[in-house]
Amino acid sequence: MTAVTTDLAPARLENGFAGLGLPEDLLSAVLDLGFTTPTDIQTEAIPLLLAGRDVVGVAQTGTGKTAAFGLPLLAAVDPGLRAVQALVLAPTRELALQVSDAIASFATHLHGLQVLPIYGGSSFTPQLRGLRAGAQVVVGTPGRVMDLMSKGSLDLSGVRFLVLDEADEMLRMGFAEDVEQIAAQVPRDRRTALFSATMPGAIKKVAATHLNDPVRVSVTPGSSTVATVHQTFAVVPYRHKAGALARVLAVSDADAAIVFVRTKSAADEVAIELAGRGIQAAAISGDVAQKDREKLIDRLRSGTLDVLVATDVAARGLDVERIGLVVNFDVPRETETYVHRIGRTGRAGRTGTALTFLTPRERGQLGQIERATGTRLEEIQVPSPVDVSAHRARVLLDKVDQRLAAGRLDLYRDILDASEHNLRETAAALLAIAVGDDGPAPREEHGTVEDSGPRRRREESYDPSGEFVGAVFEEGRDREHRGAPRTGRAGTRPRHRDASSGTRYRVEVGHRDGVQPGAIVGAITGEGGLRGQDLGKIDIFPSFSLVEISQELSPETSRRIAAARVAGRPLRIRPDTGPRKTGPRR
Repeated sequence: MTAVTTDLAPARLENGFAGLGLPEDLLSAVLDLGFTTPTDIQTEAIPLLLAGRDVVGVAQTGTGKTAAFGLPLLAAVDPGLRAVQALVLAPTRELALQVSDAIASFATHLHGLQVLPIYGGSSFTPQLRGLRAGAQVVVGTPGRVMDLMSKGSLDLSGVRFLVLDEADEMLRMGFAEDVEQIAAQVPRDRRTALFSATMPGAIKKVAATHLNDPVRVSVTPGSSTVATVHQTFAVVPYRHKAGALARVLAVSDADAAIVFVRTKSAADEVAIELAGRGIQAAAISGDVAQKDREKLIDRLRSGTLDVLVATDVAARGLDVERIGLVVNFDVPRETETYVHRIGRTGRAGRTGTALTFLTPRERGQLGQIERATGTRLEEIQVPSPVDVSAHRARVLLDKVDQRLAAGRLDLYRDILDASEHNLRETAAALLAIAVGDDGPAPREEHGTVEDSGPRRRREESYDPSGEFVGAVFEEGRDREHRGAPRTGRAGTRPRHRDASSGTRYRVEVGHRDGVQPGAIVGAITGEGGLRGQDLGKIDIFPSFSLVEISQELSPETSRRIAAARVAGRPLRIRPDTGPRKTGPRR
């Protein structure tokens, strides 16, 4: 394999994209999109692919890979021939859609050319319709490509250009056999491009098997995305991570954030923790159904969701412009994973911030990250509860001039004039109330419950500004048909909340369904249009769960939530009526 390695600051071709040898119609489309200077991977890969060479591209996300293979791919396609001539394989539905949209944007001057995304978790009908209409470029996930091939609906015999995008991730997700079978159905004289963030032995084997004397093009870490991300770290003991994360998010100016964790269970736990503190957060992992994934990502784009707590696989191919902050709640095990994670922000010329939480024992891993990225991370201090309150107060004060200009304040001036309180003290108290600061919190609000089983867990208690004030142990015994588990002080039971303080609702999913609190929060907020802060305590039992909601749900809202499915079962939400009566014991 011939190797070409691009340095961090390569000499650009003087004529930009015009010097890469692109056909006029593609060059016009690129210029129409506002692209002027090619990235490192584009500078090296485009001329090679246009010349008919196979290419192995080693580059991180956000380096311009799609244009690097998409433009030569379009140059090889005949828009007048109504048959599949190019195939791009991508590991996830999100990446397939993203790549499809990008290639379609490059093809605006190629009249009659159709780009078709195909992926699992959605209806076959529109994808079959697109194939019958003669789409020339197909961008798909391996599983759905295999499905359509087995149905005889996808004919690959005319493919001239094959792309394996994020090949390392496809293999990691278990698509190796599918990729082998798909590649075997594509003519041997096609052109092939393989792009991967890393080059483990399995990827080298794929390249040796399916590529013809490829040229290897490498873009070293530290260029592209990494250069546009302000990388920071904070040393935080594990038990304080949740509170620290909530305070970081409270003072961040980013429109939206992604919080990375290692496991699905951690994603659910962190999401419910944030939602309980009034932060619009939801969890996403590889186990989330495709329909639910689409809803979560749409909410993140539209602004009805501010924080996505994600595992690494779930966030692949996710490119949302609002994401200005990435938080590594858990330190990634591999430095390549770190680069992938921070690549969710600072994309396409935008800037972003990445924050990594290191426990005192993990501080030694900082050097590995800095060597991998070629960047020195800045240490920051996590905002304190006082910092959070001050930030919120300043945000409110910034709105004062605008509210004064709007007028109609006579009512409030009259009330203040009639008040016996000092105006300065009144203003301070009102500002404290407005930012959620109710004053010093008692340090011992709860007792503890004796540990009587494996379902006992520790819950931390926080004041309105996010400061840790104590802990309570909750016991989730099997009390089916006998009401809620004990919470709070030993020997006490939670009261059924009336409408003035909130309502306790029952949903028909529980431990036996493998449900996590974050999934319940995501379903209720997503389908009911509620905010995370509208939900209170969640108690999960073997076959049902109880959720406290601060407002009474309308019949229409209840209907929408009831139809939502969690763990494969409908929620069927209804007000909780308390323990069921089973008759006197004899």
